[in-house]
Amino acid sequence: MTDEFKPFSLGGVRIGFPVVLASLAGYTDLAYRMLCRRRGAEYCASEMILDRCVLARRRKPNPLIAIGEQDHPVGGQLIGNDPATMADAAVALSRLGFDVVDLNFACPVNKALRRKRGGFLMNDPARVLEITRAVRAACDRPVTLKLRRRYRHEHEDDNLWRIAEGAFDAGAAAVAVHARSVEAKYSGPADWEFLAELKRRFPERTVLGSGDMLTPAAALEALRDTGVDGVLAARGALGNPWFFRQVKDLAAGREPFHPSLAEQRNALLEHLAGAVELYGPEKGPRMMRKFGIKYARLHPTPKAVRIAFVAVKRPEDWYDVVERYYTD
Repeated sequence: MTDEFKPFSLGGVRIGFPVVLASLAGYTDLAYRMLCRRRGAEYCASEMILDRCVLARRRKPNPLIAIGEQDHPVGGQLIGNDPATMADAAVALSRLGFDVVDLNFACPVNKALRRKRGGFLMNDPARVLEITRAVRAACDRPVTLKLRRRYRHEHEDDNLWRIAEGAFDAGAAAVAVHARSVEAKYSGPADWEFLAELKRRFPERTVLGSGDMLTPAAALEALRDTGVDGVLAARGALGNPWFFRQVKDLAAGREPFHPSLAEQRNALLEHLAGAVELYGPEKGPRMMRKFGIKYARLHPTPKAVRIAFVAVKRPEDWYDVVERYYTD
């Protein structure tokens, strides 16, 4: 490994390689995090969790906040808009064993925006900083913020600068910024030059970049081009838990690892076992269908495999697809 890609820290939490698994709603549960960890991911974030859901009393454990003994270091990502509730939820996550509390002020999904959560709060720096200070005061874990560059494309970046400066002043360990507006969601290219400007503004702070890290090569290119301390792999790592091994191969000057059908088969069976343990034998296979669609992209006949995975309802169906398509 070259010295070009250095470790970074979130408070007292050290991350050995600066490409990490981002929080992805509906995807980065315990089962998928562990799959990625076993294939090179050194830091992972949970799915986005509504603060009230963390605090709700349930008869059964909430799979969104499930972590395991080997699932460290791990960040728990919270979304909400009330400082006191967010602070209470952050304390709950720290008691569950999460190493970092990540506050989401970036989510561009309409449901979050209508409820004045996530990316909506890029319009309200005062509320973002009030939440950040409340969480920092209540919680004994490093606190990070996930932000977007701005709310609308035509807006200036003033709110982002105000939030980042105020968050660092309040003791935030890092800010992670997606280099698109909230309104743009994931359309158009992410502005990596803006990420470079962000790091220039905060040279002594931990700044993470997000947006278009779709391949291992792109993740390394973003690190080189922007100077940020780390980058978040999101969509590029879906269906490719080998992403983190591949990025380390490239960083070391090696040919990136390409999983054989046998290695893909092992991962598919491992992932199903984790999903069934987390959600049960009825819900687990249904949860896996969306992953199957992503895994199919690595297969020589992706269309046929994608159609087969969509039809999965039971563990036996998953095994049948794997047996049919993932035998060398």
